[in-house]
Amino acid sequence: MVLAHNPSRPTPPRLGRRAFLAWSAVAAGTTALVATTDLGMPAIGPAAAAPIEGMPDADRTVWSACTVNCGSRCPLRLQVKDGTIVRVLPDNTGDDELGSQSVRACVRGRSIRHRIYNPDRLKRPLRRKAGTARGDGQWEEISWDQALTEIAEKMTSLKEEYGNEAFYINYGTGTLGATMACSWPPEQTPFARMMNCWGGYLDHYADYSTTEITAAYPYFYGDWTSSNSLDDAKNSQLQVFFGNNPLETRMSGGGLTFVSQQTRRASGVRTIVVDPRYSETAALLADEWIAIRPGTDAALIAGMIHVMLAENLHDQDFLDRYCLGFDEDHMPAGAPAHSSYRSYIEGKGPDGVEKTPEWAADICGVPADQITRLAREIAGAKPCSINQGWGPQRHANGENEARAIFLLACVTGNVGIPGGGTGGREASPSLALSKPFNTGTTNPQPHIISVFSWLDAIDHGESMDTFNAGVCEKPEPGVRAAKVPVDESGSPTNTALSTPIKMVWQYAGNSIVNQTGENNLSAKILQDESKCELIVVCDIQMTVSARYADYILPGTSAAEEFDLHPGENASPMAYGIISSQAIEPLYECRSVFDICGQLAEKLGVAQAYYEGKSREDWLRETVETSRAVDPELPTYDDWKEMGVYRRHVGSVIPLEDFRAAPNANPLPTPSGRIEIYSERLAQMAQKWTWDDFRPALPGDELTPLPEYTATWEGALEARNSDKYPLQMIGHHYRQRTHSTYGNVDWMQEAHHQYLAINPIDAASRGISSGDLVFAYNERGTIRIEARVTERIVPGVVDLPQGAWYNPRPASEVAPPPGANPEHPVDINGSVNSLTSLHPSPLAKGNAVHTTTVQVVKA
Repeated sequence: MVLAHNPSRPTPPRLGRRAFLAWSAVAAGTTALVATTDLGMPAIGPAAAAPIEGMPDADRTVWSACTVNCGSRCPLRLQVKDGTIVRVLPDNTGDDELGSQSVRACVRGRSIRHRIYNPDRLKRPLRRKAGTARGDGQWEEISWDQALTEIAEKMTSLKEEYGNEAFYINYGTGTLGATMACSWPPEQTPFARMMNCWGGYLDHYADYSTTEITAAYPYFYGDWTSSNSLDDAKNSQLQVFFGNNPLETRMSGGGLTFVSQQTRRASGVRTIVVDPRYSETAALLADEWIAIRPGTDAALIAGMIHVMLAENLHDQDFLDRYCLGFDEDHMPAGAPAHSSYRSYIEGKGPDGVEKTPEWAADICGVPADQITRLAREIAGAKPCSINQGWGPQRHANGENEARAIFLLACVTGNVGIPGGGTGGREASPSLALSKPFNTGTTNPQPHIISVFSWLDAIDHGESMDTFNAGVCEKPEPGVRAAKVPVDESGSPTNTALSTPIKMVWQYAGNSIVNQTGENNLSAKILQDESKCELIVVCDIQMTVSARYADYILPGTSAAEEFDLHPGENASPMAYGIISSQAIEPLYECRSVFDICGQLAEKLGVAQAYYEGKSREDWLRETVETSRAVDPELPTYDDWKEMGVYRRHVGSVIPLEDFRAAPNANPLPTPSGRIEIYSERLAQMAQKWTWDDFRPALPGDELTPLPEYTATWEGALEARNSDKYPLQMIGHHYRQRTHSTYGNVDWMQEAHHQYLAINPIDAASRGISSGDLVFAYNERGTIRIEARVTERIVPGVVDLPQGAWYNPRPASEVAPPPGANPEHPVDINGSVNSLTSLHPSPLAKGNAVHTTTVQVVKA
C-alpha cells in the first residue's frame, strides 16, 4: 500500500476572545471559567469558580506525565472510558506552598490528548517508496518483521564496510523526562544500549539548548555550574536575568513560573530583565527591561565593569582570593603582558580600546547613562542574584557571552553565597536516581562530536578532526563537556573521525530537519543517498523529520506505556512521577524498549540487551538501587500507587564549599580557581583551524578572556547592511515545546505563529499588524503574519522557534524580489528556514540567533 503524506494542513483561524475563553474552560475540564493569566495557565490564587473534577462516570483515572523538553516534568491524571482517554486532569496532590507544591501542568500538557489522537499519529511501519526522494512523503506500509529485518541487514552491511563509528544517534528530546523511553542524552537511550552490545556508535556532546555555555564552563568554572535556585532570590536585594524567560519556557504551575512568581511575591525582590524582547517574564515579573541588541551582552558587561573599576565598586578581595586572570597581579605564569581582563577594559590590551559605557552603548544599544546606573545598582546590591538563560549563548560569540555573564557575578562577589549566583542558569534540586538500564553498558567507540556537527559528519566526516571541527574524546561519566585531547604537557592534540556518518537513528525528536538549522541545506545533504545511506525515525507523529526517513517505526506515547519520570525545576522541591499505562498501544504501535529489543534479536545481541529482564523489572531495579542510596524513597509499588512523590529539599547554592574553603575544595580547572583568563583557550587558539568545508567567518576566534567579539551577521554587521539589515531571534514559544505540540489544534488556535517587528522597522516597510510578510536571506524565505509591537527592539525581528517547516515551490508561492529563487517559500514560518549551519568557534554549536534577514510586505 502506498501512502502520500501532505505536510500542509491549513493553519486554523485565530480565535476571538470569546472562543479562547471557551477553549480555556474545556482545557481545564471545567463547566465554568477559571481565572487565567496571559500565559494561558491557571492563575496563582483563588479561581473564579470551583472546577468540576473531570468526568464522573469515567472507568478509571491513571497517573501519567508530560515528558517533553520544556525543562519541567508535569504529572497528568488521564481519565479513561471504554479504552479511550476522555479527560486530562492536573496533579491534585501537594499544596500551594513552595517546597511541597502541586505540579500543575500548563495548557500544553493539558492538551496531550490531542497529541495522542492526532491526525498525524503514526500507525504502522513505513518504508520510503522506491524511486522517491527523502522528503517526498511517499510511503509503503510494511510489517514489523520486514522493517526490522531490512534495517538489521542494512546495518550489518554498513558495519562491515565502515565500522561502528558510522552509526549516529541524533539529538531528540521528545521523551526527555522518561527512564525506559528516554530519548536523550544519547548514551542513556534504548538504542544506545542496543548499539553498545553490538560494538558502539558515534556519540555527541552538549545539546541544542546549551552548546556554547556547555563548552564555556570548563574554561571558567571547570565544569557545568548552575546558579542559585530561583527560590533563593528571597535572600537577594536584586535579581538580574540575562535572556532568561521562565514564565514562557517553563510554564508549569509547579515549576519555575510558580517558583519565580511566588518568590517575587513573598520577597518583593527588585528584578531586572536584559533581553532583546519584552518577554512575559519581563512583563509579569520584572521591574525594569533592559532592551539590548542580540549577541552584545559581553559588551554591555564590559561597559558596566568599566564603571565599577572607575568607581571602585568591584569586589577586589573576591577576585584576588578566588580568581585567576582579572588583573596583571593575578595572571598565570607566562601569560603575555597586558592580557588581563582589567587591561582589556582599560584599553591596555592588544586592541587598545577602552571599554567605556559609551563604547558599549554604540554596540549593544543600551544608552551609556543607563549602563552606568545599572552598573552602580548591580554592584551596590548585596547580595545580587545574576542569572542567564540560554538565549545569550546561542550566538556565534556565545561562548564569550556566557563567560562574560559568569564574570559579572565574580566581579561583584556574588558567587557561592545565599542570594547570589554564579551567572549560570538556575539550579533545581532533584532526586538521586540510579538508572541501571540506561547506564549499564559502555560504548567502545572513542570519538564524540558536537551535537550540531552531525550534518557535517555526513557530508565530510572523514575530514573532521579536533582542530577544525571539535572532534573530541569521550568525557568521564557525569561530565557534560567533551574532552579535548592533550599531550603529556597539557597542550591540545588532534584526533579525527575514521568515517562519515552512514546511518542516523532518530527517536522522539524533530532535529533531522526543522530543529537543527538551515532547513534547505539540511534537506539537500540528507537527500544525497550516497552520503547517509540509512535514516530510521521512531516517533508517534509524522513530524518534519520523519518525512526525511527511509523507515518510520511507530512508537507509543507516554499514555500507552508505564515509566519513571524524574521531576525538574520545582525548587525548593524534588519530585518524581511513576506513570501507569492508561490505554493499550494504538494501531500497531510499539514501545521503543520493545523495538530496540526486537532489533537486538535481529542483530544477535538480545541477551546482552535484555539481561533476562522485562521493562517493569528494569523499573523496579531502578527504584530499588536508588533506595539503597536514599532509603526515604518509596518502593516501586507504593510510588506507582501515589503517582507523585515529592520532598522539600531547600535552596540550591552552588560553590558554597569553594567560597568557604577554596584550597580544600578546588574547582576542576587547571589552577583550581575561577579562570577569567584561560591558558587552555590561549593554547587552543594557536591550533584551532577552519577547513575548506567551513571557511572562517568574522568573529570565528577563540579568546582567553570573555571579551566581546563582533561576528558574522551580528549587531554591527546588520546595522551596516542594506541587504539584510535586521537581526533575527527565535524565542521559545508557549504554543509548543520546541516543535512538540506544534501540530496540536488547540495550541495552534490559542497561539498562532507570527513575526514580531518593531513599529520603527514596520513603518519604513509599510507593514501593519496582520499583514502577510516575507522574511528572507540567502538561505531561505518564509511567508508569515506580521505582529507590529514595541516588545522587540528596533533593528531586530522575532520569529518563535519550533514551527513545522512547510516549503512551497515558486510555482505555488512566488518568492519576493531579492530572495534566493533557488529555495522554496516556507509558509509555516520555521525559524530554521533562515538560520545557518555555520557553527560557533569553540563549541561548534548552533549559533542560530546569529541571523540577519530582510523583511518586506507580501
